Amino acid sequence: MTTLLSAKSEPQAFGKVGVLFGGRSAEREVSLMSGNGVLQALRSRGVDAHGFDTGERSLAELAAEKFDRVFIALHGRFGEDGTMQGALEQLGIPYTGSGVMASAIAMDKIYTKMIWQNHQLPTPAYQILDASCDLQAAVAQLGLPLIAKPPHEGSTIGITKVVNAQQMQAAYALAAQFDAVVLAEEFIQGRELTVAVLGRGQAAYALPIVEIVAPEGNYDYQNKYFTDDTRYYCPAQLAPELTEKISKIAVQAYRAIGCEGWARLDVLLRESDQQPFLLEVNTSPGMTGHSLVPMAARAVGISYEDLCLEILASASLKMAQGRQA
Repeated sequence: MTTLLSAKSEPQAFGKVGVLFGGRSAEREVSLMSGNGVLQALRSRGVDAHGFDTGERSLAELAAEKFDRVFIALHGRFGEDGTMQGALEQLGIPYTGSGVMASAIAMDKIYTKMIWQNHQLPTPAYQILDASCDLQAAVAQLGLPLIAKPPHEGSTIGITKVVNAQQMQAAYALAAQFDAVVLAEEFIQGRELTVAVLGRGQAAYALPIVEIVAPEGNYDYQNKYFTDDTRYYCPAQLAPELTEKISKIAVQAYRAIGCEGWARLDVLLRESDQQPFLLEVNTSPGMTGHSLVPMAARAVGISYEDLCLEILASASLKMAQGRQA
């Protein structure tokens, strides 16, 4: 496996670093936790790091800070969706993670699935729903149970597992509070996995797979961030050939979207036949005490602090580089 820690720069070489967190999305609370963790980690290694809450301060203030580079610890809209990346490109401030296009695509679960399907990568069957749709026709098409969710949210916000047809209207209404359209998705019964991928283009590679076992199979917002009841296994206990297959699919999915720097891909492994299915890609993953990318990094001996430094070292302006597939 490729290893991290290629960037051994002196902390001063990074210059003045901004850690962007908070923001205005539904995931603000988690972003504050992620950003503060990253901020303390960088400072502990001697980096001149400063927190910047994009939900409370303007782009004019961001420009005035004259950061040499920024670490994006924003989650969701206005931070993970290409908007902040575009602003940083305009301001000429190198930033961590994926560029404008990949961030925007990855934030939209529908377009992400379309691209994966075009690359013959496995993802659950789905229907796109709006107010004019026959919801029961979607139930008939996808079967029960199914998952209804807003395609532009993360952290399981607005998601419902629909187990009977009578729930469909309420599930649609909940998801529609967050998005103009709703994604209805085939439910895959099986093991919940996640794969962190690091790097760019052909150099991208996967960290050890994490398996998530949540109470009663419910890996919701509370069980993700605020309880200790969820169990994690890293590396996931999988046959070597299955581990290799899932890791390869995750890296292919990452490249297909045009991701770079780092991301986390969520995967379901179907119980009946051990077939993996890609759910979504997070281009600005969580960095909290419960987060999965740091967990995967620890499995190969990389500390939280070193992971933050490595991600920071990869900060760049993407528009001038062009896209590597």
